Amino acid sequence: MGITDTLSERFDVAEHGSDVRTELIAGVTTFLAMAYIIVVNPAILSEAIVIEGYEQIQVFQMIAIATILASVVATVVMALYANRPFGLAPGMGLNAFFAFTVVLGLGIPWQTALAAVFVEGILFILLTAVGAREYVINLFPKPVKYAVGAGIGAFLLFIGLQEMQVIVAYEGTLVELGDVVATPGALLGVLGVLFTLILWARGVTGSIVIGILTTATAGWVAAIAGLTTPGNVVDGDLYSTFGEQGLVGGLTTLVTEVQFDFTPIAGAFIDGLADVDPVTFTFVVFTFFFVDFFDTAGTLIGVSQFGDFLDEEGELPDMDEPLMADAVGTTVGAMLGTSTVTTYIESSTGIEEGGRTGLTALVVAGCFLLAIPFVALVPLLPDYASFLALVVVGVMMFQGVTDIDWSHPAWTVSAALTILVMPLTYSIADGLAAGIITFPIIKAAMGETDDVHPGQWVLAALLVAYYALQTGGFIL
Repeated sequence: MGITDTLSERFDVAEHGSDVRTELIAGVTTFLAMAYIIVVNPAILSEAIVIEGYEQIQVFQMIAIATILASVVATVVMALYANRPFGLAPGMGLNAFFAFTVVLGLGIPWQTALAAVFVEGILFILLTAVGAREYVINLFPKPVKYAVGAGIGAFLLFIGLQEMQVIVAYEGTLVELGDVVATPGALLGVLGVLFTLILWARGVTGSIVIGILTTATAGWVAAIAGLTTPGNVVDGDLYSTFGEQGLVGGLTTLVTEVQFDFTPIAGAFIDGLADVDPVTFTFVVFTFFFVDFFDTAGTLIGVSQFGDFLDEEGELPDMDEPLMADAVGTTVGAMLGTSTVTTYIESSTGIEEGGRTGLTALVVAGCFLLAIPFVALVPLLPDYASFLALVVVGVMMFQGVTDIDWSHPAWTVSAALTILVMPLTYSIADGLAAGIITFPIIKAAMGETDDVHPGQWVLAALLVAYYALQTGGFIL
């Protein structure tokens, strides 16, 4: 039996309507869409993590290694235990909360913040083991479950367009259309999106990967040909390095200068458990817990709907298994020295390419592992090339709105708020909360209280209490 047959049998690839080649392409696609986290996560956390005797760039590279290893562990668990095509990595938003609110804002040592993430992970493991997380997620109203995919799509679209500088900040209206034609990166990004959508519409396999790599190549060609200032379309420092030392010399220099030893941050959470203020520590753990719980729930439901994994009740069969991968990833990530690990919405890019099993996730983990020697080279992929995948998939994910009964007021209100609040608040959790809270209220107003599960009332009440405390400034 060849390796292809072995992989196919191990992951039940044929039974899921896929094949090994498709799974491989899907895994590479998801990795390319997630690869930005190798740079972005350490860029955020290194602002808060300061280690005596080490420069910030060295700390940056330590965190990059920890980010990769945490992603590998969590995604391998997802592949081998859950057999789902979902990639995991330290979550955006949670890393910013870790760095800017907890460490820099509250003055809590970064070791203590890692300890809070570790405790959160242990709690998730315990709750997942007894089925509590799956029970709560299954209480989500149907219209919310069916709207999550489109909500995440709108969120992805919004993030992608901002990162490509197609949408920019504006004081009067918060956002506006950027100077696309005058901004080379934005222009290449828009052309890359259009090119990728054309490939997708024509049914070209690997359209997103092709779009990303073609757009990145176009940027480097534009820089080398002198069509624009290199820094406008590629990493300026990398371009200068290659210009001074040549291709081989530049690659050698960048790889050999990476700080691969990350032991100064690995295990630091143990020191963080000493001398903690119980009240503050509890609030930090709770906030990490709440945001991660609902972000993960929304992501799993959204990408599962996109991949047609949900059953007739809008539930993901054996959801405890991917949830456990998330919990293990968070715990291991804290031990290695990084913030909360969660399932990534970018997994939908690989699912769009046909990924249906854990083999896709295993490929994602393999790509992360292979990236270790090339941590310094990740910037070779310009932001506008990476983020075009989010724009493309964001558009595609709106296909899920056809499952929503827009003629029913309770469905319309909860689904619409779920979709719209996510990008407007920059939070999957806030969008879910809006839909969960309004569904039983509108149902009751229509005299259909018998259709509302008692647990949905409890969940809505808890969310109201949480947001009253949060927006009132009583908790973090």
